[in-house]
Amino acid sequence: MKWKHYLKTAAGGLLVHKSRSVLTILGIVIGIAAIIMISSLGEGANQLILREIQAMGSRTLVVTPGKEPRGPSNINSLFLDALKERELKALQDQSKVPSVVDATPMIIVPGSVSYGGETYDPTTMGSSENFAELMDVYPNPGRFFNAEEVRQNESVAIIGSEVKNKLFGPSEGLGAKIKIRGRYFRVIGIFPQTGSSIFFNMDDLIVIPYTTGQRYLLGTDHFFEIIVRAQSEALVPRAVAEIEATLRETQGITDPEKDYFHIHTQIDLADRVGLVGTILTLLLSSIAAISLLVGGIGIMNIMLVSVTERTREIGLRKAIGATEKNIMTQFVLEAILLTGLGGIIGTTLGITASFIIGQLIRRFGGLEWVFSIPIASALVGITLSCLIGLIFGIFPARSAAKKNPIEALRYE
Repeated sequence: MKWKHYLKTAAGGLLVHKSRSVLTILGIVIGIAAIIMISSLGEGANQLILREIQAMGSRTLVVTPGKEPRGPSNINSLFLDALKERELKALQDQSKVPSVVDATPMIIVPGSVSYGGETYDPTTMGSSENFAELMDVYPNPGRFFNAEEVRQNESVAIIGSEVKNKLFGPSEGLGAKIKIRGRYFRVIGIFPQTGSSIFFNMDDLIVIPYTTGQRYLLGTDHFFEIIVRAQSEALVPRAVAEIEATLRETQGITDPEKDYFHIHTQIDLADRVGLVGTILTLLLSSIAAISLLVGGIGIMNIMLVSVTERTREIGLRKAIGATEKNIMTQFVLEAILLTGLGGIIGTTLGITASFIIGQLIRRFGGLEWVFSIPIASALVGITLSCLIGLIFGIFPARSAAKKNPIEALRYE
């Protein structure tokens, strides 16, 4: 029997019960579509985070207080007050860290902001005069605060475009005084609309001098982190070594195992993001693959029903010369066609859904989401669905092939 005839016969067998065939492959369709969506959205999220990391510059390093977390037991070490003014001054001293250009402290100030009768809950950060250059975002209109205003603990603020719209509406707002945690700050600059990022939304941000935030709003003397820039990407490893040596000297540490700080480079962050993204994608894909197993069991069940319904047909074909191999090939091919079709439909639905979700994220999330078609996952999904048809179709096919032609012809 030629393969063309096998295919025609198998397709005809499936078309006899169209509704049953569609319902049978539903589990395969859902499983493949879920895997494609997870792969596509996971890749899109990875690319988005990596772009945000790279936007800060490959020569940027982040110094964070506390020991580097190696598990749930020491996660609280992230909040130790190990980075203070003395550490900042040491990292700003180029005689100690010649590979470093500048060091910028960061603090987070929780709470809402108000103006007149309006209240808003933005992200408020304290930083130095280097913040605008570090993030490559400059106020317009207005200006950023300078080093003297940082030293003098001036109550000045730069606000994002969304904060300005919420507090001042159509008014410009420049020069107005807003209240943060009971203290008035004069608005000296407004960031232009730039949209969201993975780390924070510049439109929803207020930046104040870190000295003012520490002294008047938080009553603390430590930093959330210190962002350091090396002179060049090639000097990043040397800068890391210089920072470690300087901080150990400043804190009187002789044993590296007792460091109360850890340093992340952009390469470290990118590698970690990639690893976490891959693990999550594999985990979620494994969960979605359960529906493929359920679908495979459904295929086997329906094929067994089909074998029973077509007992007389099997007997007739064997009576006119069809071999066990012919019968088995036909039923296995029917199962593969069924699951292969489910794989193609699932792949199409998964890609379409991923595209729609990506567009919704771009429109309503304000993120520069890039749609990605996981070609490898699509090929694996279709191949896997056909393999499921082969595996779960063999038992019903063998059952059909082993039927006695005389008994089959007598079957009612």
